[in-house]
Amino acid sequence: MPPVNRPTQREPELITHREPEDEFLMAGVGAGVGDDDDDYEYDDEPELTEEEERRLRKKKIWKRVRIGAFVAIGLMILGPVIAVAVAYPLVDWPRPNDIAADQDKTITLLYSDGTEMGKITSPGQNRTMLTYEEIPDTVKNAVMAAEDANFYDNPGFDAKAIVRAVWIQATGGSSGGSGLTQQYIKKATGKEEATITRKFTELVKAYKMSNESDHNTILTAYLNTVYFGRGANGMKAAAQVYYDKEMKELTPSEAALIAGMIQTPSWSEDQEYSKKRWEFVMLQMLQKKWISQADYDARQYPTPLPFEQTQPAGLDGPLARVSQQVQNEIDSQLIGLTMEKAQKVGVTVHTTIDPKMQQAAVDAVNSVMQGQDPELRTSLSAIEPQSGAVRAYYPGKDGLKGIDYAKGTIQEAGSSFKPFDLVAALKMGKGIGDTYDSTPRTIAGVPIRNASSTTCGKECTIRQAMKESLNTVFYDMVASPNGTGTVAVANAAYEAGIPKSVMVDGKAKQLLVGEGGGKPNAGIAIGADNAQVRPFDMASAYATFAARGIYRAPFFVTKIAGPNGDVLYQHVDQPVPAFDPVEEKSRDIADNVTEALKEIPTFSKIGCAGNRECAGKTGTHELDGSIDQNSKAWMVGYTPQIAASVWIGKDAGNVPIRNKEGKAIFGSGLPGQIWKKFMDGALAGAQKEPFAKPKPLGNFNPPRKSEPPPPSNTPPNTPSSNTPSSNTPESPTKPTKPTGEPCQGLICPPSNPNTSTSSKPGPGNPTGGRDPGDT
Repeated sequence: MPPVNRPTQREPELITHREPEDEFLMAGVGAGVGDDDDDYEYDDEPELTEEEERRLRKKKIWKRVRIGAFVAIGLMILGPVIAVAVAYPLVDWPRPNDIAADQDKTITLLYSDGTEMGKITSPGQNRTMLTYEEIPDTVKNAVMAAEDANFYDNPGFDAKAIVRAVWIQATGGSSGGSGLTQQYIKKATGKEEATITRKFTELVKAYKMSNESDHNTILTAYLNTVYFGRGANGMKAAAQVYYDKEMKELTPSEAALIAGMIQTPSWSEDQEYSKKRWEFVMLQMLQKKWISQADYDARQYPTPLPFEQTQPAGLDGPLARVSQQVQNEIDSQLIGLTMEKAQKVGVTVHTTIDPKMQQAAVDAVNSVMQGQDPELRTSLSAIEPQSGAVRAYYPGKDGLKGIDYAKGTIQEAGSSFKPFDLVAALKMGKGIGDTYDSTPRTIAGVPIRNASSTTCGKECTIRQAMKESLNTVFYDMVASPNGTGTVAVANAAYEAGIPKSVMVDGKAKQLLVGEGGGKPNAGIAIGADNAQVRPFDMASAYATFAARGIYRAPFFVTKIAGPNGDVLYQHVDQPVPAFDPVEEKSRDIADNVTEALKEIPTFSKIGCAGNRECAGKTGTHELDGSIDQNSKAWMVGYTPQIAASVWIGKDAGNVPIRNKEGKAIFGSGLPGQIWKKFMDGALAGAQKEPFAKPKPLGNFNPPRKSEPPPPSNTPPNTPSSNTPSSNTPESPTKPTKPTGEPCQGLICPPSNPNTSTSSKPGPGNPTGGRDPGDT
């Protein structure tokens, strides 16, 4: 028997096999046990079935997955903590005074020859940093409502927003996610790329800023430095450029609109966008109880002052508008830069404006318009066909104090729109030698006639009809059952360079469409009704003709350089065949249009000096309700080197325009004189480049020899060939009426050769015009 209190020793068991190693270890057997295979003898292990092997493999795989998951979770928890701990002492947050100094740098503008045009300064330059107490609660609340309504509740960042942004980015979307503190960091550094690295660095800086500053200090820094659009950094400057007020005078509604612009300041002039942002901020303020329900219910959109009325003194006259166009182009984000960044860097902008051509534009307008009605308004735009560069820009004499008549208004183009009819006809197989009946008649149910009963008979070629601007031919070409149709004409204009929509008075406006965005009515054939365009875009479209069917988007900025001369942006030429994807076909169409237009300047007594080849078309829009007064007049033309449009009208729109002799103004009058004087001055000393010989399309008969018009068609006081006159009749556009109704205006057939019947035009009816080549 064993000794007392001594454990009974267990008899050794016969070992016939061992468990698989993984299970043996999982059972907790210590290291070294069973390691020496030679100490034991084993029976052969039983062979596992296929199902047992499958289960064993699966068991091992899931074990590895569990281990990997535990490691990943640990890294997810500890990784960011470690990363923040490492990054925290290495980063610092930017101070407001340093940011303000960086924001207020001057932008220098240069002409195309490298000489200085002027400078752009920030509205907030030389500003004083405001204290927290100096900023009204109304302003603070509006900005928090716009950018970070929970600002006082989060430690420098909104964790929920960050998680949401990371998820969206990981799944291929895009989002913000930054709280106000992070927005301050982002705006201060100018780094806005959508990357995890940038977000992480921004978060650490924001966290550190929150630890070292209280929320009041952070909010004050933000309001002193954030960019609000219109060149304004800081709320004090923003109050001035939006409402010409001190910040303390802003209403909650005005503060809400300004705060809403922080998100996308380059859209500050888009009224639809600003209204949406204003509504959002006002609702946020209501929900946070920063305004009452009564104030919210009584809200009215606080329309800001026009951009041009609130800008700091700098360039004036037409060059002030050039500066504005440069800023718009930079802020469009199409060139990968913004005005906010440009002001921080202090860039030098190389513009497209040619000083010689710009001066020629100013001189042409000033000399021709001297002594004329002071209420007449003028615009001149000139574009280089081979590049799209804007070489001269005269949108009005008053600069930022007036209206931009080149790009800020839309006008009926009158007969200057007829070349687009021709493009549509050429594309359907017609030729400039095709003939039409040019006599007064009813076309597609609408009575049409020409100015002063002008006609070239019942077999009038398109070429001759273009020269004499015969409405009956072009209306027939478009509106008859076998015509091109109005949509084809609109498409031709779009292809040439007329935009499908433009911003006018802060609102997007569709061009060349009918009611409700439908197809335009037949008045488009003669440049009326739906043929409303910007004068600047007509220069661009005619530049496409001059470039032989190659469209190049017009631009003002050639290059942007940093302080050290490093190129931040360089314009790249992007030519596009306009009228057909095949360049040769597009070229042939444009060359045939030029062939039809190149006799018109000389025929209208405004031909280019020195027998220089030039082409163009005049246009006039008739005053509603009148047969002998006009409300707008045009001349648009080109050489291979430059295309220019000239428009004359009045602010009131539908009012008569008369020259200083009291006579109606036509396209070949004051606009034609300005155009000729500009072209002669701009091209003085330049090589005379002829137009390319066109490849005939369709029926291409040579032009008939020009003959003086019959005495009955010649207006009184017709000028000599050397002295153009604004009394030259041209076919101004006016409303037409369906057949069977009484008719008014030169586009309607009179009841007898000497009289015409009058009635008020019906709504929505197409309009016609007179513009006989401007004979």
